[in-house]
Amino acid sequence: QVQIVESGGGFVQPGGSVRLSCAASGSLASSVALDWFRQIPGKERELIAEFRGGDVAKYADSVRGRFTISKDTLKNMIYLQMNNLAPEDTAVYFCHGWVAIGGHHSHYWGQGTQVTVSS
Repeated sequence: QVQIVESGGGFVQPGGSVRLSCAASGSLASSVALDWFRQIPGKERELIAEFRGGDVAKYADSVRGRFTISKDTLKNMIYLQMNNLAPEDTAVYFCHGWVAIGGHHSHYWGQGTQVTVSS
């Protein structure tokens, strides 16, 4: 019912910036809440940016002050602006969506986009 596609990853030098995009489509796209996870090699997937209460952006400590999540509700899209990137930000970045219907939560994932930070 929801398809999620990320784009915008790639190779960047330390201190550089990358902007990721995430588009949701399908019959429930307008109802799904979208957020950003990442998976650093050898570590578990972690939530790094989300909206709480609809519009309040929240961030993991590791990215706060450097990353900014934004959204375009009309287009069912979210974005992640990543600034001052460091090698430890190298990871696969995933867009995640969830929707609650009748007390049941459904979760959807994009395929992930690789961001590599290296000199």
